[in-house]
Amino acid sequence: MIQVEIDDCSGFCFGVTTAIKKAEEELADSKTLYCLGDIVHNGMEVDRLHACGLLTIDHSQLSKLHDVKVLLRAHGEPPETYEIARCNHIEIIDATCPVVLQLQRRIKRQYDSNPQAQIVIFGKNGHAEVLGLVGQTQSHAIVVESLDDVKGLDFMHDIYLYSQTTKSLDEFHRIIEYIQSHITADATFRSFDTICRQVANRMPNIAHFASRHDLILFVSGRKSSNGKVLFNECLSVNHNSHQIESAGEIDMAWLDGVQTVGICGATSTPKWLMEECACLINNN
Repeated sequence: MIQVEIDDCSGFCFGVTTAIKKAEEELADSKTLYCLGDIVHNGMEVDRLHACGLLTIDHSQLSKLHDVKVLLRAHGEPPETYEIARCNHIEIIDATCPVVLQLQRRIKRQYDSNPQAQIVIFGKNGHAEVLGLVGQTQSHAIVVESLDDVKGLDFMHDIYLYSQTTKSLDEFHRIIEYIQSHITADATFRSFDTICRQVANRMPNIAHFASRHDLILFVSGRKSSNGKVLFNECLSVNHNSHQIESAGEIDMAWLDGVQTVGICGATSTPKWLMEECACLINNN
């Protein structure tokens, strides 16, 4: 019989848990609640909440709404979003993650004190959290996705480096080392480790978990940045790792010759979805 284990450390992070709890509380009192963007990068959970009355909208739709309630997800939003809500008499249910909120405030303070400096954010261009961070600088911040992007910075002028909260610590440190070795003597360079430890600590945990099993099923929405990082960590220690979005994507041929299966996921993966995958294997 195949042994199946669900990783205890996988599943929603604090920020996502809080956002979903706020959505459920609001929906218990009203039939409709709007959410600016997918509440979590997991289609199955989005569908579950949609069935409860949560309607996902984008920024163009937000500007057309009036006198409604809108939930802001854990990723955070730029100041312009709050201004639109104020003008349109929209009640904001703010579920911005406290870690992200603190980072937004730090970047805004730095920009306000020295708007001529280069504020650099290590993150994914277009990601909701990054858009919210860039918005604190009147869109003047520079986003770098890789070491190649860093090479385009002006090393003769001050650089203040921050990171999207869900990025890899190792990559962040490589970027710091590169800037330190290229910055000129007359320029100031400061880096701020703004990576969420609740996320970063999952890297070694998930690597250890993946190494203990014959087969790894990594359950995550494919839009999840954190999911991509964690899945690659699984692959690095266990080549027999597969990313799936739901139990329906499990190929039973993967189980041939397998004695143990490990099921894990991203910070955007609900526990119930991992349990659904485990049940399918156990009942096979």
